[in-house]
Amino acid sequence: MQADRKHKILILSGDLGEGHKQAANAILEASQLARPDTEVVVIDFLQLIYPSFHMAGTRLYIQGLKTFPSVYGYLYTKTRKPNSLSFLFKKLRFYGFGPLIKLLGEIQPTVVVSTFPIAAAAMSRLKANGLSSLPTITVITDHTDHNYWVHPFTDRYIVGSNRVRAGLLNLHIPDKQISVTGIPVRSPFDQSYDRLQLCEKHGLDPNIPIIMVMGGGYGMMGDGLSKLLLSDKLLKRKQFIIVCGHNAKLKEKLTEELGSSKHKIFITGYVHHVHEFMALSDLIITKPGGVTISEAITLELPMLLNPSHPGQEQDNADFLVESGAALQVRHEEDLSVKLNYLFDHPHHLLSMKTRAKQIQNKQAAFKALDSILQTKSILHPELRIRIKQSKLPGKLAFLKMIKRKNRIGVR
Repeated sequence: MQADRKHKILILSGDLGEGHKQAANAILEASQLARPDTEVVVIDFLQLIYPSFHMAGTRLYIQGLKTFPSVYGYLYTKTRKPNSLSFLFKKLRFYGFGPLIKLLGEIQPTVVVSTFPIAAAAMSRLKANGLSSLPTITVITDHTDHNYWVHPFTDRYIVGSNRVRAGLLNLHIPDKQISVTGIPVRSPFDQSYDRLQLCEKHGLDPNIPIIMVMGGGYGMMGDGLSKLLLSDKLLKRKQFIIVCGHNAKLKEKLTEELGSSKHKIFITGYVHHVHEFMALSDLIITKPGGVTISEAITLELPMLLNPSHPGQEQDNADFLVESGAALQVRHEEDLSVKLNYLFDHPHHLLSMKTRAKQIQNKQAAFKALDSILQTKSILHPELRIRIKQSKLPGKLAFLKMIKRKNRIGVR
């Protein structure tokens, strides 16, 4: 990066899952708070590349994940490590360079950050073809080392845990290119809160256990919870905050179904004060999305994990269960058993809270921002080989092309 040029970060995100966007927004917010001299632009990569099919594609992805999770899980497992199938899948990702090159020319960033794996792949392809020499960073938004996040011309990987770091090292990523910062979460999750004040604000009784339920931004949760809350399997009365996200139909359905429950139930759609609900809760029942669990860890909130979709969710669940900050629910009956056990054995809840504190990464977004601003573009081995194998005039022409693109911003 040029020393006299103001930092300008372009973040390429995507909305196949809420976590990619939330991580991008966390970095944006950290920049506004800590580095107001730095400009950050967040772009939805799928909207940029596929404007006509973006919404339909998102719906198709979510519906497919809910309907055929075993197919997704099979492909995820088979492409986890570099092999012929994972190589084919990377080749089959259709994206046009035109819109991305145009965007780089318009924004003139000094660094590009991807919180979405397809965007990371596209930037790597640009660099491989000599169309960019910008520092390129990937923020992995799950506790996974899956091959679809890994691309040869990435200069730095920002990861959530040493578990992911170890996985990347096994994929021969140099340690100097890995920053363990924690998965970026927004600053409200880094704060301390007065639980009694929050309970009063939201009309909850601090003396009755409070359980938060989340299914991600799209409210993907099964019918098991409804059955449980209408049964007598939970031995003592509890309070439930159920966040349905963008799923208005789910909110309407649960509101109608759970009116006769003996428990106190508060049902809401997408909210901007999730941090307050987490801060006043004793436990959260959630699917193990990367950003959601990072928010819970930061607020030291014990977790019960819904049966996970095969893939990155299971990687996240394995990380949490191994760390002791969460328990995995295997089936509907298991949910009531574990809930009764935890609230009959408060020392176990306290132990989970302590374990969450031990693995938390406070200020993860600010640490990620620092790492981003310190990253410089690397002359990667593959690029060195291309230059070395070419004739001398070709080398000079190639390097001049890179310098020329640097001056106009499309690097």
